[in-house]
Amino acid sequence: MPSERPAVSRKQFRHFVPLETRWMDNDVYGHVNNVTYYSFFDSAVNRYLIEAGGLDIHHSPIVAFVVRSECDYFSPIAYPDSIEIGLRVNHLGNRSVTYGVAVFCAGAEKASAYGQFVHVFVARASQQAVAIPTQIRAALEKLEVDHEH
Repeated sequence: MPSERPAVSRKQFRHFVPLETRWMDNDVYGHVNNVTYYSFFDSAVNRYLIEAGGLDIHHSPIVAFVVRSECDYFSPIAYPDSIEIGLRVNHLGNRSVTYGVAVFCAGAEKASAYGQFVHVFVARASQQAVAIPTQIRAALEKLEVDHEH
């Protein structure tokens, strides 16, 4: 049964990351399994942090940990669908960021799923929360949306 939350549209997002579904993503019901959407979110967010924010996942002294995620599903996707993950920043704090993430079939106007994904930035060595690095913050600011969306 689809979510009762209103579906979100493409125009509500600032950046898109193309991904391909894989055969192994489908479940016995013939569509992408719900847990796979979280992998899509994680891949798209981290790709953006690496490419736009300069995050070095192997050596950066500051990294981001997921502390919360959720997802509403509106319509199924299935292998071999090409998809696009829409990214936006719903809230940018000093040490954390809340992303809005949506899964779209390639070119579709309405999302098949919408979620929120929270990162807290931590010092790699101590795993204590720290301020978001300047270069990453600048990249995240480009994704900010107003609270109407």
